[in-house]
Amino acid sequence: MTTLAARHIELRSGRRVHVLETGDGPTLLLLHGSGTSSVSLLPVIERLAGVRAIAVDRPGFGLSEPAPVGRRRFREAAVEFVDEVVGELGVETLALAGNSMGGTWALWYALARPERVHRLVLLGSAPLLPATRPPAPLRMMATPLVGDLMTRLLRPNPKRLIRLMGSMGERETIVRHPQLIEALVAAAAEPTAAAANHAELRAVISPIGFRRGARVQADELRRLTTPTLLIWGDHDPVGTVDAARSVAGLIPDARLEVLPGGHVPYLGNPERVSDLLSEFVRVGGDR
Repeated sequence: MTTLAARHIELRSGRRVHVLETGDGPTLLLLHGSGTSSVSLLPVIERLAGVRAIAVDRPGFGLSEPAPVGRRRFREAAVEFVDEVVGELGVETLALAGNSMGGTWALWYALARPERVHRLVLLGSAPLLPATRPPAPLRMMATPLVGDLMTRLLRPNPKRLIRLMGSMGERETIVRHPQLIEALVAAAAEPTAAAANHAELRAVISPIGFRRGARVQADELRRLTTPTLLIWGDHDPVGTVDAARSVAGLIPDARLEVLPGGHVPYLGNPERVSDLLSEFVRVGGDR
């Protein structure tokens, strides 16, 4: 297992961003999902081989400073943030990987900056892809007043977290990671992270599903030139395997790997996911 280093980088906007870094080789930037932080990616990055892996806390999550942004500029602001991080890392091109909403951010960036991304990996279904849908608990959390009431009344604890992960198809796998449960409960109780999470959910989810204007369109996927690896859980509630096949069919250079799991397939398959990710990134290499 390689040495893991934690540090802050300062972006050109002046914001401080926290990252976890390990390994040597082609650069891989990893983006975590909603309500989590870079710590949630440890089951993967601790097992990577021949890759320089950098997991970043997105704005307001983990130990990164917040960057409030309006719903209508959410996608644009996500691209700007990744632009700043990539610029600070000092690399011409890199691989991008993300879980859940982190995968959506990675996809947005690859679409906006194809010349900078030589490999793209979705670690589980990415919200806003065609035929994806938010599970009911997330729709409730994104609903004004209802979500606020849930936050006040339902204090985070391991039992509630396991129940939430169950709605994401990962009840049996999350319990294999007790340290991750502890970190996620702590993150849910932190006011800045909770505010960032609610803002993100409301930017992309309405009470009836993903916002139509925020969805990634099929024509965008047809224009995606970046070689893409989709690692999909066979019972992911956000997107079925049929949805995964449809998405892979739209992307000109896509490979689909279906594993036993839900929305976070690396929780139950950390070695397999890390092997797939390492090999895919090394093939691309730094340019």
